[in-house]
Amino acid sequence: MNPKALSGLLCSVALSAAFLFVPFVLAADAPPSAPAATEPPTSWIDPDTGHRVIRLTREPGSDSFYFNYNPFTPDGKKMAFIDAHGGIGVLDLTTMLEKHLLDGPARTIIVGHRTPTLYYTKPTDDPYFSTLWSVNLDTGETKKLSDLPRRAQIMTINADETLGAGVYIEGDANAGGAYDGTPQQAASRLSATNMGEPANKGQLMAQRLAAKLPVTMFTINLKSGEVKKLLEHNTNWLNHLQFSPADPALLMYCHEGAWQQVDRIWCIRTDGTQNQLVHQRQLEMEIAGHEWWGADGKTIFYQLHYPTGGQVSYIASYNVETKARVWLQYNEPEQNSIHDNSSPDGTVFAGDGSARAPWIFLFRPRLVPNRGTLGENLIKTGYLISEPLVNMSKHNYRLEPNPIFTPDMKYIIFRSNILGPDYAFAVEVEKAKTP
Repeated sequence: MNPKALSGLLCSVALSAAFLFVPFVLAADAPPSAPAATEPPTSWIDPDTGHRVIRLTREPGSDSFYFNYNPFTPDGKKMAFIDAHGGIGVLDLTTMLEKHLLDGPARTIIVGHRTPTLYYTKPTDDPYFSTLWSVNLDTGETKKLSDLPRRAQIMTINADETLGAGVYIEGDANAGGAYDGTPQQAASRLSATNMGEPANKGQLMAQRLAAKLPVTMFTINLKSGEVKKLLEHNTNWLNHLQFSPADPALLMYCHEGAWQQVDRIWCIRTDGTQNQLVHQRQLEMEIAGHEWWGADGKTIFYQLHYPTGGQVSYIASYNVETKARVWLQYNEPEQNSIHDNSSPDGTVFAGDGSARAPWIFLFRPRLVPNRGTLGENLIKTGYLISEPLVNMSKHNYRLEPNPIFTPDMKYIIFRSNILGPDYAFAVEVEKAKTP
């Protein structure tokens, strides 16, 4: 169903029955450059693209999730978000009403794939220990699940919500240093209302990689609290753990660091078998990363960049069952994004642009026809046709927009400071037919 004007400053935005927005009152339907009102606009049609943009959260400093962390309940009716104070809220997408769930500090993990449960960790009085909790997004009921090992951080929950997975730095390595294993509960901010990356992020990452701190990767049973070690005494910087959204025993993780210095993307099963590298680099300064699972739970997508006179870049994929690989090239280097993401059905992609190309993009893939190529295990190739959805020229890209498709694929969620403070937004994938 398409949005349609009701009168003056009133507007309704509707989605399909699987993901329904009920009409709600909007502020002036104007781009962000419109004169300031008592409250920033809640909806406008981007004059450069013709797509409607909706401000989802009301509190300055509130944000949507990182691009590969699921924020939606299984029925698609609610979305968890991070409030300006490091707490957690939920947006009812059938009424557009917000509800505060719990105060911070709380470090969100993901919303479960089976139940309307958000998993998160909380600090304790001892800075080296944290606890694992859950909150029901329908009822608001919270539950403590487990005390975590010393210096441990849980990063992901599996498909059937029986296991969590994380890492911890062993012993007292680097005690008191910049990376001493204290669980991190909140990201750094540009200001009190603008979350963003630290200006010296590259230097900090280089220091952490060079430290070669011994770490253990583990799973934890969400009912019993039993901890099982998968990798021990590993001096690689293990990070970005992601369970398959379909296979509860399949875990993806990365060797963190500057991408040209690491073979980044790996998979392992929860019994410790089949530990394997997903993408082997072949060129000097070749980089691959910002990996994520497709909704099918067996396709790993990632960004791949080759160092040529003008950088050649792809959205690449690897199917863990068939071993098939597909590389989709950006038509123009300026279409590169900080993060990309795939739609639930895997047919289109979203990108959040960059300071060099400040747009929220929609990408439609086109495969190059195979006319009988000889050879086995060859990589399928194609290219991406881009469509700009949101002009992000007023966005400070130290805050990563992190695009996420809604379950019905009608909207792309992102966070931005285009109105000054950061908020969570949605942009309609289809162009608005009426103002």
